[in-house]
Amino acid sequence: MLKTFKKWWRYLGAKMGMKFEERADPKVQLEQALVEAQEQHRRLKEQAANVIANQKQTDMQLSRKMEELEKVNGSARQAVLMADDASKRGDAPKALEYTNAAGSFASRLIAVETEVDGLKKMSLQATQAADNAKAAVTQSSTALQKKLSERQKLLSQLDQAKMQEQLNKTMAQLNEAVGQDVPTLDEVQRKIEARYAKAMGTSELQSDSVEARMLEIEQASLDTEAQARLVQIRAQLGLAPAETPAPPVAAPITAPAPAPAAEPA
Repeated sequence: MLKTFKKWWRYLGAKMGMKFEERADPKVQLEQALVEAQEQHRRLKEQAANVIANQKQTDMQLSRKMEELEKVNGSARQAVLMADDASKRGDAPKALEYTNAAGSFASRLIAVETEVDGLKKMSLQATQAADNAKAAVTQSSTALQKKLSERQKLLSQLDQAKMQEQLNKTMAQLNEAVGQDVPTLDEVQRKIEARYAKAMGTSELQSDSVEARMLEIEQASLDTEAQARLVQIRAQLGLAPAETPAPPVAAPITAPAPAPAAEPA
């Protein structure tokens, strides 16, 4: 039962995560990623600063110990010289005191030398760690600058993607029926083309019909009668007959034209 519950819980978690990724705004997620990268860089710089500070402190301690070592070494040498001088003068108590002091300085010198050796090793390690920390900060800074430079490019690509998605959505709406009573654009286009084709076909049938031929014949007769009347009028006026032009070819017509009124002789 517990195993089944764990599986179901993991399934719900994965499902909620998928829904979140689907609905999340990429622009907001991009800003979150950049803020997180900047925060990681800041923490890395703080850690690197601590490492470098430790290296600096170790170097300062080593410097002080080196000064102390030099001072103790000088004191031990001075004590030995003073003990030797007291012995030459025959001052045994002073010689003994200076000899004991020289021994104390020698013991201190050994201890300081041991501390100096340890600090030198620590300094080498701290210096290596500081160099690694500086290199890590430089690498992190370069990566952060690259992400910041790519930010505008990603935002531009995101805007283009949104515009293309909106365009695809609009085109899909134009090609889909909005409701039962609203035809699509393709359906309207097919309907208009069908009406236009039918009208053109009807016009061709009318131009080839017997009625059209009869109208052409009637029009030709009227034209001939009009020419004869003009010849008659010129003869009445004593004018020479005009050259008779070639009869024009009558163009097809679709409607009868009214006959011209005859003038009195």
